[in-house]
Amino acid sequence: MSYAQRKQLSGNPALSIFLTVAVVGSLLYAIVTGLAYDVVKKAAENLKVIDVEQKPPPPQQPPPPPKDMPKVPPPPVTPPPLVQVNTPPPPTIQTVTAPPTPPPVYIPPVAPAPPPPPPPPHKTQSASPAAGDVRSLFSADDYPASAQAAGAEGTAQAELTIGPDGRVASCNLIRSTGNGALDSATCNILRRRAKFTPARDSNGNPTSDTYTTPPIRWQLQG
Repeated sequence: MSYAQRKQLSGNPALSIFLTVAVVGSLLYAIVTGLAYDVVKKAAENLKVIDVEQKPPPPQQPPPPPKDMPKVPPPPVTPPPLVQVNTPPPPTIQTVTAPPTPPPVYIPPVAPAPPPPPPPPHKTQSASPAAGDVRSLFSADDYPASAQAAGAEGTAQAELTIGPDGRVASCNLIRSTGNGALDSATCNILRRRAKFTPARDSNGNPTSDTYTTPPIRWQLQG
């Protein structure tokens, strides 16, 4: 602005106010216009973004429950059994004390067993009755009275042991009459009356022997 103009304005107050208001109004218009342009621009951009983006699909509704279905309660749940763990007792420590060592025991040596006796000499001659048949030693007078009263009869046979002296050392019945009195009488008569020639060994010495009698018949007279 030239000096002439500034001078002119200074001389006219109304004109100065008008010019000031015009300048201020122009500035306000420019400001408002710029702000409005920015607002319109941003709104247009937002509208474009909203139009381009797809709308999210509506949420799906859950299917309706089936009709007329009986309500079954859930099965009861049985809790698992409690497991008891038995804790073994702590081991017991036992102290074992060795017994005292006994003193040594003296064991005398065992003497060897004596040798067995030599076998007897071989018998070369058997014992034989000196009086012949031993049945001749019995008579009717030897019949026991109890056996006669009972009417007992029977046959006896004995095995005799003959000693080196030829006498009967023992009598063993190998056949019984069935009557105790007759059996006892048989052995008693043989031990008292029988006499034998003793057996001889290979050296000619008398030795023991056995002899089996013939059957001895006990029978009542008449």
